[in-house]
Amino acid sequence: MSKHIDIEKAIRELVKSNVKTFAQTFSQRHISEVDNPNGTINMKIHNVFIAALGEELQYYTSLVRSFDSSLGNMLENLANSIASFSYKVTDEVTGPLYPEQTSKIAELLEAYKNKANPKKVSINDYKLIRDIEIPVINTEKVHVSDFYLFDEEKNEYFLIELKIGGDLDNKKARSEKESLFEQYAILSNNLGKDAVIKCFFATAYNRFGEGKPWKQGRVRQFFSEEELLIGKDFWDFICKSEDGYNIVIDEYKKNAYVIKNALEAIKNEYL
Repeated sequence: MSKHIDIEKAIRELVKSNVKTFAQTFSQRHISEVDNPNGTINMKIHNVFIAALGEELQYYTSLVRSFDSSLGNMLENLANSIASFSYKVTDEVTGPLYPEQTSKIAELLEAYKNKANPKKVSINDYKLIRDIEIPVINTEKVHVSDFYLFDEEKNEYFLIELKIGGDLDNKKARSEKESLFEQYAILSNNLGKDAVIKCFFATAYNRFGEGKPWKQGRVRQFFSEEELLIGKDFWDFICKSEDGYNIVIDEYKKNAYVIKNALEAIKNEYL
């Protein structure tokens, strides 16, 4: 019980510190650019279609795009930091990737999007890549991972690709699956065929509403139900706790005022 309380306290401290650092750096960056014609927000004056709608809309459209991107980076970094309490965290997968595996990956991806007769996605498809007879010649590859985690208690490896909202087009959804396939192949080649490796596509929140079915068809074209960690499931997994999501969201809401104040400071400088 005490260990659980200690981890919860540590998670809350991480959320609090990450929110404060994010708010500070985000506001400082934009305020420092207020007189810079090439600054993120000021560059919008060159978009005549938005500029014609007025200074206020010009400001908000620029800020929201920058905010979404920066917040996404902060949440990914936060999740990696939280994961380190329960998993061994590595930021890349390095090792051999064989041409035969690359060919099988391409074959599977094409089969998923075959409009006439699409292949049903299955987690067993990873095994098709692993079971390929490995030749002597290989290509060494370094693959940056959103999350490469090792659970020492269960002796299991996890590869996770995170997209904050998960609203991807077909090209990006395919790219995410290709990335996981390649990381899986490299890790399998390094660890051997008996190693337990699980792959997931994750989102930081459910864009359809927490607890509601996640209906992003373009992602589901390439990922099976067993490969999805959506919203609460992702944070619970990262925290290794059924209360993980609730802890993170509760602490985030408690400290959201810091971000609000930072946004207000930016607004006062520009408007």
